[in-house]
Amino acid sequence: MRTTRIFFLVMAWVFVFAMGCKKDVVDKMAFKSALNSYYSGRQDCLWTAPVKLPAQADTSNDEQTRGYDALTDVGLLTRKAEEKKRFLIGSKQVNDYDLSDKGRSSWTPDTTQPGYGNFCYGHPEVTSIDGFTPADDTGTRYSVTYHVGTGSLADWANNAEIRTAFPKVAAETSGQQMATANMVKSGEGWQVQNVQPGPAPTNPMP
Repeated sequence: MRTTRIFFLVMAWVFVFAMGCKKDVVDKMAFKSALNSYYSGRQDCLWTAPVKLPAQADTSNDEQTRGYDALTDVGLLTRKAEEKKRFLIGSKQVNDYDLSDKGRSSWTPDTTQPGYGNFCYGHPEVTSIDGFTPADDTGTRYSVTYHVGTGSLADWANNAEIRTAFPKVAAETSGQQMATANMVKSGEGWQVQNVQPGPAPTNPMP
């Protein structure tokens, strides 16, 4: 009798332990799938805000011309040298930049500002789930940390001059950027909330 009672106690303990372990099991691939679905409608672009083209830049100002020249070298822009006259103080050399035929097919126009747009080179893509922490005891809320890179990368974004002129491209496509998101489980699966990207270089407005 005593042996039977001990057996049932042991089995009960094993059952409780197994249920507890089962409760703690989380499918990291489900997190990754939900995050990639969230990112699929977003794009990685050269500038943090749309820019206007055609544009003009002073040839003596490397900060102004560096990005435009890199885009010209990969065939996305055209460049034309001009001499701009200045009242009473002579003239200065400038470059006029505009979209090339190739550039127009890669240009994402801003529908709210005619003439403005951006060059986008892919969309964020999660490369690994690094950790997750439950936000409560329900098993439906987690804080998830992960690495993110860029999927469907445009060929020109691999160009060395582009990656030098635009450090943001090199950072975002490296797969080494970290981010954190709150994940909430609903009837439709995991939902992404409050994404907090890690620090990354940004490109100033030209």
